[in-house]
Amino acid sequence: MFVDHIRVYCKAGDGGNGVVHFRREKYLPKGGPDGGDGGDGGDIIIECSNHTDNLKAFFYDPKLVAKGGGHGAGQRKHGKNGKTVIAKVPPGTVIYRSPAIDLQEAVAMERDEGIDLDPVVDLTEHGQTYVLCKGGKGGKGNWHYKSSTNRAPEEHTLGTEGDLGVFYFELRRIADAGMVGFPNAGKSTLVSKLSAAKPKIASYPFTTLKPMVGVVEFPGFKRCTVADIPGLIEGAHQNRGLGHEFLRHITRCHLLLFVIDMAGVDGRDPIEDLQTLRAEISMYDEDLAKFDWIVIANKMDLEGADENLKNFKQRFPKVKIIPISADQEEGLDDVRSFLCETVAYQPNK
Repeated sequence: MFVDHIRVYCKAGDGGNGVVHFRREKYLPKGGPDGGDGGDGGDIIIECSNHTDNLKAFFYDPKLVAKGGGHGAGQRKHGKNGKTVIAKVPPGTVIYRSPAIDLQEAVAMERDEGIDLDPVVDLTEHGQTYVLCKGGKGGKGNWHYKSSTNRAPEEHTLGTEGDLGVFYFELRRIADAGMVGFPNAGKSTLVSKLSAAKPKIASYPFTTLKPMVGVVEFPGFKRCTVADIPGLIEGAHQNRGLGHEFLRHITRCHLLLFVIDMAGVDGRDPIEDLQTLRAEISMYDEDLAKFDWIVIANKMDLEGADENLKNFKQRFPKVKIIPISADQEEGLDDVRSFLCETVAYQPNK
């Protein structure tokens, strides 16, 4: 199961209460105040980790609840602090706050009122942490209030409540290059040939139902990551087909690779395909249309591909085009060379 967006209810622990207590021992029948302080409530902390790649940990139990602090006791005993809850999310997770205070209300508000959620944090680096909900502070015991004029204070304070709220977690997959194309254009085959990734490959549309990231290695210990993203259809910016399930994952890529079926299998027109893909991306996010991009002309081993490529180049004379056959592993060195020149990096530098 691959989960890339989910609502999560979060509640930090409440602080424990300070208490009123007086020291009473055999030879000290009227000892002074010694009521202890309450413990602090546990925090809710989100940690960015490379060791998880999606949000399925929250699917069956979309709640993060920390324990409250213990109450104080006599002899100035401090209540136990609540245990902090640390939840791990993959790099590329953006967290938004909902104005709702429970999950059902959040769903209803987003559906019926079309509210815009407030962004809270964008987690992109391994080890990055963020305190999503702060635990309540423990109250003070009565020993804090003794003075020369008040030898038996009854004052004490209660613990404060911990933060709570409903948050929307959204994973935007991070990769150096993202493959964009219609279903069955050959993206999965291409990423499997370029890297060690093993996406499901078949000759029917929508074989890929979740983003797959492959690592491409180059000489000199350089590398880059390439994302095989589920196929797009016309109207995706309106959430048709896989819609937003697909488009959210290319917002972090440095380079877009438009994989076009140049043979026109299933009666497709390569020129119309590119125009539609560019339009869908622009309508979803105008900034995406400004990303660097090239065309990978796939399936050049099939009949009609050469003629289609000639017409394609005449229509888009200024576009960088790399002809390949992913299935026959032809032209892949040209793709690797381009990736090495444009987005490759050395991990330790």
